[in-house]
Amino acid sequence: MTKYAGQKIRVVTAEVRRDGRYLITQRLAKSILPHLWEFPGGKVPDGESSEDVLIRLLRDKLGVTAEIGELVMEVVHEYDHYAVDMQVYRCELPEDEEVQLLKVQDARWVSPAEFGDYEFPGADEATISALLDLDDPALTEQDYN
Repeated sequence: MTKYAGQKIRVVTAEVRRDGRYLITQRLAKSILPHLWEFPGGKVPDGESSEDVLIRLLRDKLGVTAEIGELVMEVVHEYDHYAVDMQVYRCELPEDEEVQLLKVQDARWVSPAEFGDYEFPGADEATISALLDLDDPALTEQDYN
């Protein structure tokens, strides 16, 4: 059985964009779903706010001071033995702060066209699909009517 068998886990992640690219991070070898890529973030402990946890996680994992913006989407994804309720917040990082690899294997800035080059957990894949639909410049106003 897995560590979170039967649970619904609340997770918070950051959508960080810079120059048309998104920040993604690679999980450590000792993590659940090791070496997969994801939007930076993590588990939200009971009783804590998503925004406070996200600020702390980005500082602890990447050494950056984030400004947390709006909640852009929420994705629920069922894995074999547990479910993830992922909240995605738009975040800004100061231009003068470099991302550090403190508690992640790697970090990359990738364009939407490059997402297919990386392996993501299911919840992040659902988020990517939603982001690409929201940001698709080929969509016109008549696509929404």
